[in-house]
Formats: sequence, structure tokens, C-alpha cells
Amino acid sequence: MTVAAPTAPIATTTTTTDVTAQTGEVDNRAAYVSFGFAYVFGHGTSALSQGADPLLGMPGWLPSVLLGIGLAAGTVHATIAAVRAQRGADASDLRSSRLLGLSWVIGFAALFLAITGLTATLDMPELQTTLWPTGAGLVVGLLYLGEGAARRNVLHYSLGTWLALTSTLALFLDAPGLFWVLTIAGGGGYAAAAVLERRRLVAAGHALD
Repeated sequence: MTVAAPTAPIATTTTTTDVTAQTGEVDNRAAYVSFGFAYVFGHGTSALSQGADPLLGMPGWLPSVLLGIGLAAGTVHATIAAVRAQRGADASDLRSSRLLGLSWVIGFAALFLAITGLTATLDMPELQTTLWPTGAGLVVGLLYLGEGAARRNVLHYSLGTWLALTSTLALFLDAPGLFWVLTIAGGGGYAAAAVLERRRLVAAGHALD
């Protein structure tokens, strides 16, 4: 009677690195660069063209257009990256991602109501020039904190902390100082995050383009 030699069971588990490389990781590099563009060129042109003695004269619409282009591009890139990260994710992860996405809509809707209500109550519409850029930085920073915690992304969490603190710190300054803080601190934060994001993805085993 012949006894069959025992065979080792075929491994069916996937290593943590493989799972990370396939699902759950968000490549934020393109979004960071786009948002950094918005801060440097949008707020930067405001810093150069505002104040009692502006350094440069330029059309009043130019800073808003440059800021809008960067913010729109960053939003598109962030959405695309989040959708790609959901491929192969389980139902729990999908629900978490959708709730995080909804948080952006809720956050900016609340900011709109707060600024509109405050300026109308005080009858000081000129405050919107100060409250929108700083308030947007605060909301984005807080949303990054939530996303970073949910995705266990320390870099994203750290960037959110930096944006939230520097944006509110800028409220202590008048224009153009306020816009210089947003330009240098915000733009510099995004630039540093874009560089460090590649290292984070490599360490996580994420396949880079």
C-alpha cells in the first residue's frame, strides 16, 4: 500500500504590501501640485497686487481666475485618485470613502453659510475677501485631518494640521500679509507634501506611474 506524501497547502493569503498596492492607497501627488499652484499663483498674485502700496498692478480678476484654475484641477485629480483607490475595496471601505467625499460638500456648504450670514449680519461684505481664503484653508485642513486619520496617512494628516493652523494664523494680519502667509505657508506645505508623497507610496508598496 502506497502512502501519498503530504503536500503543503497552497497559500491563499496576500501580504499587507500587496493589498496596499492594489487597493486603499490614494496617490495625492497631482492633487497636491494643483492645489499648490492655486496657493502660489492665486494667493501670490493677491499678495503682490493688494495693500496700500502694491508691488504690482494687475487686473482684479486675475488672482481669482488663477486660484479657481488650481482648485478645480486639484479637485479633479483628487477625485480621480480616490476613485482609483476604491477599485477592489470592500463595502466598508467604499462606504468610508463616500462619506469622506460627502464631507467636502458639507464642509464648504457650511463655510458658505457661515461667511454669508456673518457678513450680512455685520453688514461688512468686505470681510469676505479675508474670510474666504482663510476659511477655505481651515476647512480643507480639517478635512485632511479626517481623511488622514481614516486612511492612516500621516503625511495627509500632517498637511491638514499645517493648513488649518497657518490659515487661521493668517487672520491676525491684514492684506497683503494675510495672502503672503497663505502663499508661502500653504504653497510650501503642498510642495513639500508632493515631494514626500512619492516616498510614502514607495514605502507602502504602491505602484507608481
